[in-house]
Amino acid sequence: MDSILAPPSTSSFSSPLNNKNQKKNYYFYNNNNKLRFSVPSSSGIFNLRNLSTTSFGYRYSFCCSKIERSTRSVMASSASAASPGQVSKPKILTGPCGYVLEDVPHLADYIADLPTYPNPLQDNPAYSVVKQYFVHVDDSVPQKIVVHKDSSRGIHFRRAGPRQKIFFDSDEVHACIVTCGGLCPGLNTVIREIVCGLYHMYGVKKVLGIDGGYRGFYAKNTVQLNPKVVNDIHKRGGTILGTSRGGHDTSKIVDSIQDRGINQVYIIGGDGTQRGAAFIFEEVRRRGLKVSVAGIPKTIDNDIPVIDKSFGFDTAVEEAQRAINAAHVEAESAENGIGLVKLMGRYSGFIAMYATLASRDVDCCLIPESPFYLEGPGGLYEFIERRLKENGHMVIVIAEGAGQELVSQSMQSMPQKDASGNKLLQDVGLWISQRIKEYFSKQRKMPIILKYIDPTYMIRAVPSNASDNVYCTLLAQSAVHGAMAGYTGFTSGLVNGRQTYIPFNRITEKQNKVVITDRMWARLLSSTHQPSFLRDKDVTEEKGDEESSNQLLDNGNCSQESFVNNKKTEVGA
Repeated sequence: MDSILAPPSTSSFSSPLNNKNQKKNYYFYNNNNKLRFSVPSSSGIFNLRNLSTTSFGYRYSFCCSKIERSTRSVMASSASAASPGQVSKPKILTGPCGYVLEDVPHLADYIADLPTYPNPLQDNPAYSVVKQYFVHVDDSVPQKIVVHKDSSRGIHFRRAGPRQKIFFDSDEVHACIVTCGGLCPGLNTVIREIVCGLYHMYGVKKVLGIDGGYRGFYAKNTVQLNPKVVNDIHKRGGTILGTSRGGHDTSKIVDSIQDRGINQVYIIGGDGTQRGAAFIFEEVRRRGLKVSVAGIPKTIDNDIPVIDKSFGFDTAVEEAQRAINAAHVEAESAENGIGLVKLMGRYSGFIAMYATLASRDVDCCLIPESPFYLEGPGGLYEFIERRLKENGHMVIVIAEGAGQELVSQSMQSMPQKDASGNKLLQDVGLWISQRIKEYFSKQRKMPIILKYIDPTYMIRAVPSNASDNVYCTLLAQSAVHGAMAGYTGFTSGLVNGRQTYIPFNRITEKQNKVVITDRMWARLLSSTHQPSFLRDKDVTEEKGDEESSNQLLDNGNCSQESFVNNKKTEVGA
């Protein structure tokens, strides 16, 4: 494996943040210990302390033949921008015992000789009580914290927070904020904290609000933002900037960014929005612009991977309790009463699951990840009838994405998509309400009273609760610290209780979903006593997927080489 030998006094990672103008050379060797070339320390090569070796470059690119192409996008000395259409490769740094840092891009990766400035937080009286002002450059956060004694150290993400040196002069910063996609509690809080963080922590006075989502970059007016304008907006639901789906035109957006002189872009939205942010970053990098692109993940469904949770989720679960309580009152007050509540959850049933667990009044929870059937032994109709005979009433919670295949078969409808590319869902709540009524009135001759409640837009529109307000503040301030430190192409997110910077590709690679063979879903089943609706075949498949995802990174051996080989095998699969 090719490696780089560094002088003992150099830091473990990203030299653009550690460079102290030392005139030292790094030496590149191949497997035969033959010198290939050397580069000065100012080139920003990643290295490890005490003459340890670092696998060079990026994920899945560990062989010698990749070295010359990799150096173009890693070394600060390469001032030339990437060729049109070229997508930057993930930055992967490795260390002993299977340690892997999935790093985020930095402006110094493609712009040479960037000046640095002292962080003004060191003179901020609010931070005078902090023992350690700045996050250490080597700090990272593990993706998984449950390990075996022989486990590899595994994947880590760069820890978020203020850095000692920043790459923007505060007077030269011209930032903008845009909100995209559906509404979510906490949007205004994130906007407020980005503006106030830039203003009060870094002295940035020029902040624009982009009106109406991505298309606002080239089709609408902007809004000047300052602490006075945003002072009370966290008490209101929605977003003061407006939002929309679709409208993403990468070239037009980056043209607008360049024409307006914007050099920091804060993008608030879900997985589709973050995917658009990744395209913006790639175009900015291709043009060689000194523009930091930072994302703040927003999805009320909590379906973004890697992060612990998304902002607005706690508020959504709390507000869902009101609807469930109302459904329970209605059901309990009638003979054979059924309260049916439809909650958000297009592909992921987290809101329905957590609201059910919190309520303890729910008899059945239906989510997209757990297919169910209506008729026959063990079906939903049979369970409803049994529960009504036992208790005289019941409450059902259903996520909007649950049972869509049943609805489509029944209505023989063709799938359609919205402006963001999301599949338009049929109203499963209305559909299943009608089916339940028909079944008990025609087949069982059993009178029921069913009340259907859909609080979706009420929940989306409320302001965030106290917990989400604090979380929004941490996300926003972390994004500001990262952008000022020169990081770009990242999303600010909470991983195992710590704020981190996560590469866009990890946020957009898949969706976070409820694992129905996990303990949390088992807790729900033990609470509701509902059937699992799983056949033996489904249980076997789910457990197989879970076991494969939880395997040790290197099959129990603390070996960096075996980890790298495993990653190669993944790519070839």
